[in-house]
Amino acid sequence: MRWLVVFFLLIPAVEVALFALSGQLIGVWSTVALILLTGVLGAALAKRQGIAVIEAAKRDMMYGRLPSGAVLDGICVLAGGLLLLTPGFFTDMIGLLLLLPATRRWMKPLLARWLKSLFETNLFFIKRL
Repeated sequence: MRWLVVFFLLIPAVEVALFALSGQLIGVWSTVALILLTGVLGAALAKRQGIAVIEAAKRDMMYGRLPSGAVLDGICVLAGGLLLLTPGFFTDMIGLLLLLPATRRWMKPLLARWLKSLFETNLFFIKRL
C-alpha cells in the first residue's frame, strides 16, 4: 500500500521538478521535444524488445521448456514501455532500465522474488467472501 503513495505522490513531484529544471537549462520547447522523442524512441525499443521476448518464449516452448525467463522479460518490457510512454525523465530512466537486456537481467531476480512473495502471501489472488 505504501508503494501506491510513493507512486502517486512522490514520482509526479520528482517529474515536475525535473521538468522545471530542464525547462530552465535547455528551454521549454527543447524539453517538450525531448519528452516526445523519448516517447517515440521508447515505443520503438519496446516493440523491438517485445518481439525478441516473444521469439524467446516460442523457442523455449518448442524445446519443451517453460518460458519462465521470457515471461519475466515480457513483464519487464511491458512495464518499461509503459514508463517510457509516460511523460517524464525519471520514469524514462526506469523504463529504459527495464527495456535493456543487460539491466533487465539484473532486475529479473528482484521481480521473481517479489512475485513469489505475492503468491506465497495470497496477496495476488482475490479472496472470496
